[in-house]
Amino acid sequence: KRKSSSARKPKKKNARSRRSGRRWTGLLGGLVYWSFILGIWGGIAVAGVVVWYGAQMPSATTWAIPDRPPNVKIVAVDGSLIANRGATGGEALGLHEMSPYIPQAVIAIEDRRYYSHFGVDPIGLTRAMVTNVMAGRLVQGGSTLTQQLAKNLFLSPDRTVGRKVQEVLLALWLEHEYTKAQILEMYLNRVYFGSGSYGVEAASRRYFNKSARDVT
Repeated sequence: KRKSSSARKPKKKNARSRRSGRRWTGLLGGLVYWSFILGIWGGIAVAGVVVWYGAQMPSATTWAIPDRPPNVKIVAVDGSLIANRGATGGEALGLHEMSPYIPQAVIAIEDRRYYSHFGVDPIGLTRAMVTNVMAGRLVQGGSTLTQQLAKNLFLSPDRTVGRKVQEVLLALWLEHEYTKAQILEMYLNRVYFGSGSYGVEAASRRYFNKSARDVT
């Protein structure tokens, strides 16, 4: 009798382990299933938001880069610069004219994957979302240089869902219509660098008292 009793115990344990295994398999399967369903509905919701805010924008065929505000350069008889007057405070420089350290520094600080993304950086956006959730407030934006240029050229600084969606759509358009070098050049000539300085030339003269051509 003892032998038969001891022989039955492993069978009971095996039966319990099989039931437990089936339970965990069922839970895992349910989790995967509902995650898939939620992912589909989440994708539909995101697509709906994009379509809704995209429909409120003008037709893409009418989009065009606005002209840079005019600037007046005052020079001496020998050609040396005396002052710049205008909303921008400095002339526009080609990417090949300015010091190479300027675009390198801006990319390193603002958008390290600039040359590899398509206008939107999913890695940077995900990192910013995680950081904001952990901080409980908005501490990172996750915007690429292209998105910042789109906001600077076309949109208001309001932090709304609609504005963010439109910013993404415009960034994709910019990447489609212009090269990376052209986008970077427009960004460096139009972005606000503080103290009333728009563009790297105005900022270089304001902070370093020299042209952006000569910044080290």
